[in-house]
Amino acid sequence: MNKLYAFLFTAVILCLFSEICIAQTGTSSPYTIARSRVLFHDKIDAQQKRLFKMGARADTFRIAGDETVNLQLEYSLVKGVDELQKSIETDTTLADNEKVKYLRGLEYLISGFNDHYRKKDYPPTLAPALMEAYMEAMQLDRKKESIEPVIEKYSYGVGMILVECFKFPENKGVQPSRLLLVNKYLGLHPDQILPRLRTNPDLPMADSLLKVAAHRDPRTFYNYAAPNDRLGTRIRAHQDPFIATLAKMARSKSGMLYFPFIDMVLSNKISFEDIDKVKDDGLSYYRLMVKTRINYAGRLLARDTPLEMRALTAMMAKKAKDVFISQINGLHTATDAVRFKCLEPLTAQELYYLAVLGEDEIYTSSYTRGVFPRMYQKMAAPRTDSLLMSVNGDYFRKFIKMAAAYNTLDFVLKSMTQESSASLMKAFMIGLEKTTTEDNVEDAVDVADSYSSIFEKNKELAAFMLNEAVWNYERCEKMGDKNGKVIYQLERTLFESADTSRKTNLSAVLGIPPIYSVDYNTLKDDTGRVVQQLFFYGDDDKDGQNSFANFMAMFRGRAEWSIAENPDWVSIKSTKGKPVWIFANKPLLGDDDPDAAAQAKLAQYLESKGISPTIFIHRGHSYHVKYSLAQIQPTARIVILGSCGGYNNMNEVLTISPDAHIISSKQVGTKTVNEPILQAINNDLRNGKNIDWIPMWRELSKEFKGDSKELFDDYVPPYKNLG
Repeated sequence: MNKLYAFLFTAVILCLFSEICIAQTGTSSPYTIARSRVLFHDKIDAQQKRLFKMGARADTFRIAGDETVNLQLEYSLVKGVDELQKSIETDTTLADNEKVKYLRGLEYLISGFNDHYRKKDYPPTLAPALMEAYMEAMQLDRKKESIEPVIEKYSYGVGMILVECFKFPENKGVQPSRLLLVNKYLGLHPDQILPRLRTNPDLPMADSLLKVAAHRDPRTFYNYAAPNDRLGTRIRAHQDPFIATLAKMARSKSGMLYFPFIDMVLSNKISFEDIDKVKDDGLSYYRLMVKTRINYAGRLLARDTPLEMRALTAMMAKKAKDVFISQINGLHTATDAVRFKCLEPLTAQELYYLAVLGEDEIYTSSYTRGVFPRMYQKMAAPRTDSLLMSVNGDYFRKFIKMAAAYNTLDFVLKSMTQESSASLMKAFMIGLEKTTTEDNVEDAVDVADSYSSIFEKNKELAAFMLNEAVWNYERCEKMGDKNGKVIYQLERTLFESADTSRKTNLSAVLGIPPIYSVDYNTLKDDTGRVVQQLFFYGDDDKDGQNSFANFMAMFRGRAEWSIAENPDWVSIKSTKGKPVWIFANKPLLGDDDPDAAAQAKLAQYLESKGISPTIFIHRGHSYHVKYSLAQIQPTARIVILGSCGGYNNMNEVLTISPDAHIISSKQVGTKTVNEPILQAINNDLRNGKNIDWIPMWRELSKEFKGDSKELFDDYVPPYKNLG
């Protein structure tokens, strides 16, 4: 029994010894630890053990993904700390309280590393510097000197951990170092300058920080300059000309109208008085913005980026819409003389910016019969190259894309020499790697969006664009430009996928669903059915009821369809060809929203039967669309927004189903257009065909004449929704 006790006792001692030794790896010889300081050594060892527990195994050191980094960390925080522990403990020149202080500091050092190394400002690689900084600070502290020079020397993460190591008793440099660290932090996170100064506007470095914040984000700074709080007062007292200008604007009722011109104001090219003269007149104010934008575009060519160009662009787009585009769109039933009268004072350049900045709002007829022809009529020599030069090439890719979409590209190119036309299209394709970033893909999207329209109407030009995409890819490859390679590979693949005969598999090449077609197999469910759900609404003006009646007329009396109905909804099923099931609620009208109740009952039925629609269709006024959007499911692969201005709801649909193909209108949603589209889709589905948008849209366009053609032209097919 005694032997057993001896064995167990020895085993326990060995286990305890092995645990202690984890923290003393590399120690050349044991040393005596005073009983009064054992606890402090134990706490250091405990923090070292935490380092090992953070790996996959308790006996391995795996904090970083790089083994070399792990070795450096282990050397610093295990061997380095062990050696420093020994040095402190055995240093005969240190008093007991000093030894306790520095041992406690070591504990805080490793504890701080353990607590923070997963944070962005505390990368694991700071460990060697952290140990160096601690030893330097310890030497200063021993001489009763401030540790502030050490905090200033090293990174923010090192400094934040280090100041906690010298609090007990506190080194005289701890408090000034905290201010120094605030400055370091705000240097790393300039977006936090103003929130920090709002809580403490009297920081010693506040004035210099305000300069940084103002130049970094003038718009946000403007918002902080207006309130009558301590920070607002300090901002308004600042002597910097830029800050003073922002402060003056922030205190003015017209401040946001000044903002687009801030760069010109600061350079004394425009005064507040100049802006005051025009700010209340829509035409004059828009005209001044166009003049400023052209100036800015010229500066961009010289690599001089004006301040707040985005603010100018946003205000131009707003005024273009509010003052001109909304008016000419709203008068779409009036004569052209009445409808486009507000455009008469505008120059070619001002009309140009109406077009490129109003892309998402302008009706087809507003562009083709109003803005576009007047743009060229206002030019002494109606040449596209002259027009683009007069705006310093600003938005020229957008202009070409819109010309392609509205079938005016042929005129655009033929208005100049063949050589100039070729140069323009080459410029259209080249240099996308310089203008495309993670935050700005507009140029690349405009090029990609234009291709489908060009492919439909001008195969020769489409072939040129494809060849240019290949050539530019090879150019970027030779230059080692990874961004360019990615962009042109995307352009090339998207171009090739427009030609269905190539059978380009976007899912395999780019990991995205097809853009120009919808595979029939992705629309059917496990039983082989393609299921559609339509949302109708009862209206006092009978719009919903009439729409429903016209919809049902497509199926009644047709041998290829069967209809079943109840008081709330109808089901329509194909009797010939592939199975297509269509469900639609009835547009009931009443005080208690019976149409909403009917939709709820239909949804409950579909869920109970395990039926998941892949095609969703909204029919009715635009103010009903939000209720339809709330019912669209992530299973959606085709969504048709058959209401006025449905184009503006695309983002909401894509939030629900990122892979959805969307048909919508910029103008009036009407049964005259909706029903032929539905018939074309249903014919393909019953025949088990893929939905190929380009040929389908081409055939549909032949069915419409006169006013209905104008309405159809403002329906945007899925393959033109790339942006």
